[in-house]
Amino acid sequence: MSIVFHHTPERAKIWSEKFAKARPDIPFHIWPETGPKEDVRYLAAWKTPDDLATLFPNLEVLFSLGAGIDQLNLANVPPGVKIIRMVESSLVEGMIEYVLWAVLSFHRDMFRYARQQREHVWDGSHNRPAKLYRVGLMGMGELGSPVLEKLVSFGYECRGWSRSRREVPGVKSFAGAGELDAFLAETDILVCLVPLTDATRGILNRSLFEKLPKGACLINCGRGGHLVQDDLIPALDSGQLSQAVLDVATPEPLPPEHPFWNHPRIFLTPHIASAAQSDTAAEAVLANLRRYEAGEPMTGVIDTGRGY
Repeated sequence: MSIVFHHTPERAKIWSEKFAKARPDIPFHIWPETGPKEDVRYLAAWKTPDDLATLFPNLEVLFSLGAGIDQLNLANVPPGVKIIRMVESSLVEGMIEYVLWAVLSFHRDMFRYARQQREHVWDGSHNRPAKLYRVGLMGMGELGSPVLEKLVSFGYECRGWSRSRREVPGVKSFAGAGELDAFLAETDILVCLVPLTDATRGILNRSLFEKLPKGACLINCGRGGHLVQDDLIPALDSGQLSQAVLDVATPEPLPPEHPFWNHPRIFLTPHIASAAQSDTAAEAVLANLRRYEAGEPMTGVIDTGRGY
């Protein structure tokens, strides 16, 4: 029984030290070294090698090194292999910090002031209280719910939308396709944190933008595939949206000639909103291994039928 780690050498070093101390009974291999392939029961990877069924015929658990699994080629994962997404504290903390920064920056007109600085314009405005802004977050899961809790503590009027109804104190909850329009109509700042699935690919499109109040702000820290790129600039140029903050794109990085780079109302960050820290990520996987060996439910189990 062994585990193979498939990621960067820097992360591999930290993981190997963690496993050597906590689980010396589990041989730890760093890709492309695998040890006897028939002994590999666990794989921790950002992206998987091709032909897993042949490569590791006795694989039992695939641990994604990301909060999502859209980067994995699920067609290569043999039936019966459990797929676990990363759930650990630094992912949550990082996302809370990023969304709070983006919401506060829009609320306090920081994006406008940045544009004014480039134009040598000195023009301030009266601050508006947080309670006058309605923040709507799509995706009330392991990341979205803690983000909403923090936004509530800052005084924002918060709404949450998800496939099935979730309850977060102080948050008005919407669920399913039938309640999406009502959710959008009450959202001044839209945050996208839904998983990327066939149902959510392209969900940020012209039709959705038109259902938001005029002048709304879009914050996408889900995946680039959520956004129909050709629909964003017309929405910004028409004033239907007044600002977009994009941490994700398709492809990554965007090509140098892409119009998003130079649009004055698009703020780009290079997929840095949140990332698992190597030490705490290794500890999360070790904890899940203990649960798995004890016959207990693991955290972050993926329902492959739903894609999250």
